[in-house]
This record gives sequence, structure tokens and C-alpha cells, in this order.
Amino acid sequence: MNITITGASGFVGQNLAKYLKDYGNSVCALSLRNKNWNLDENANAIIHLAGKAHDTSNNSDSESYFKINRDLTIDIFKQFLASDARDFFYFSSVKAAADTVEGILEENFKADPQTAYGKSKLEAENYLIKQDLPAEKRLFIIRPCMIHGPGNKGNLNLLYKVVEKGIPWPLASFENHRSFLSIDNLNFLIWKMLQNKEVNSGIYNFADDHNLSTNDLVKIIADVSGKRLRLWKVNTSLISNFAKIGDIVNLPINSERLKKLTESYMVSNMKIKTVLKIDHLPVSAKEGIEKTIKSFQK
Repeated sequence: MNITITGASGFVGQNLAKYLKDYGNSVCALSLRNKNWNLDENANAIIHLAGKAHDTSNNSDSESYFKINRDLTIDIFKQFLASDARDFFYFSSVKAAADTVEGILEENFKADPQTAYGKSKLEAENYLIKQDLPAEKRLFIIRPCMIHGPGNKGNLNLLYKVVEKGIPWPLASFENHRSFLSIDNLNFLIWKMLQNKEVNSGIYNFADDHNLSTNDLVKIIADVSGKRLRLWKVNTSLISNFAKIGDIVNLPINSERLKKLTESYMVSNMKIKTVLKIDHLPVSAKEGIEKTIKSFQK
């Protein structure tokens, strides 16, 4: 199969390209930074990963999200419709549906994002859905939750540094449950969807099978690192006020980062598992986190 990937130089793109190549596919990396870009005329599928990620420091210009996440997606989808390619995967985000979730997020949730990032992703989704899709083509809108794996930096790396240095985790009083997505499970799902011609166009959440709390993460990190588990239950109001100071001055914790570390955000993956007729994903949530943490030690 000939597969074109945009954003192939990123964390997801590099891992997915290697995974697909290992299964005998030909992968073409398409850089949208080149103004004269064009789709490979031999492509059977386009996986559109390129986009502007959510800036937790809140320093990004709002319009830049729409130019990249919405407008570029529209441009490449137009070429897809004019091509002989069968499948188009648009990597959106669960944040296109909601910034906060009560209960478990499913695909039929009425989307109401509040950030420029989420709104730009949703506007791209809405455009794609409204287009007339030829009967022989398929459109998959993928909404992954937080993706992690070896080589990926982010909040997990921040947690790792705290535990590895023996610093007590001061946010243990926050009780939460979050969904994560191992890069191994992401790769598995994309390949299964490409292979299975019975999968219909639509929106699909991607998440690991089970949720973890931030305290669970700290425990896993301590176990993998061989460090003593140190959980401090500091008053939540005190921590929140400290984070507000971080919004003004450059501190390791600001309100956005605190929210990411302590809020509950549970995502259902039942739709895609039901469609693919699988009971569970190959990598458990705990195994995926352990693999990521071990990579930080190298």
C-alpha cells in the first residue's frame, strides 16, 4: 500500500511511518512547508498529521491555529478528493470536542471547545464532514487523547524529573482519572483501519483501554525509576493560587499546566474497538507508560 503522511518528521509521524513500513507499506513523507507541495499520485491513503499543537504557555497567536489546523487541512483534502487515493485520515484531537469532560467522552458528544486550538480543529472537522465524499472514498477523523511513547517529551517528562530527583509530588490531593494513548496502540489502530475495508467513514476516539490518575503515574514512575514514592497532599486552593502566579511570571506550573496534570479527562475507545471487532488493545495503559518512562532513563 502507498501511504502519504504529512507531519512525518514529528513524534507520531516518525513512529507511524516506521510501523507501516515494517508491514511492507511504501510511505511518502509530504512536507506542507513547501509552498509547491502536491500529493503523490500513487497514494492509496493520506494520513494528515501536520498541525499546530496546543501551546500550554498560551503565547501563540490565535489565528495561526486556524491557518495551519483548518486551512491547510482544507487544501490537502481538496487534493485528496481530486486524487485516486481511497482513505483520508485527519488527526484532530479530543480537544476539538471539549476542553473539560464530565463522565466519559464519546464521539457523539456535542462539541464545544473553548481554546483556539480546539476551535481550529473542530472547524477543520466540520468542513471535511460537509463535503460530498465519493462512494469509493473514506474519511476518518481521528480524535486522540494525550499521545506518549519513547522519544516524546511533555508532562510525563516533567513528572519523571520530579520523581527522579526525589522531589515530593505536591499535587497528590487532586483526585483525577485520565485517558492516555500509547504510540504503539495508535499505530496498531491505524494499520487495522487501513486493512479493514468494512470500517465506515466517521469520527473515532483513540485512547488506551484504561484510565490512570496522576498519582498512578507518579507511582509507576517511582517503581520504574527505583525511587521512593513521595506523595504530598497540599491544599488544592493553595496550589491553584500558586499556579495563577505562574500565569504572570515564568514558573514551572501555571494554570494551564496544572489543569493538564490534575483534571479528569476520560475518553471512550469502544466505537473503534467495536468496529474492528477487538476486545482490547495490544498495550495496556500501565505497560505503555512504563515503556515511555524507561525511555527517559536512556
